[in-house]
Amino acid sequence: MINCEMGSESSIIERVKPIEGVKEVVGVFGNYDVLVKIQSTNIDEISQIIVENIRRLGKIRCTTTLMCAN
Repeated sequence: MINCEMGSESSIIERVKPIEGVKEVVGVFGNYDVLVKIQSTNIDEISQIIVENIRRLGKIRCTTTLMCAN
């Protein structure tokens, strides 16, 4: 879940979509602005996608990660 600067939601959605491992990106209302679904069998890969690719995008205030296991 991403909280970003006001008005930057659309550009962040478009910049996150092509990141490898990202399966879905949607805008949402509430405490967060963007919901990103990442799929991987490797926790280290998920961490790398979040830290090195998503958090480094400009205009992102914070991220919150929820891990799901099947």
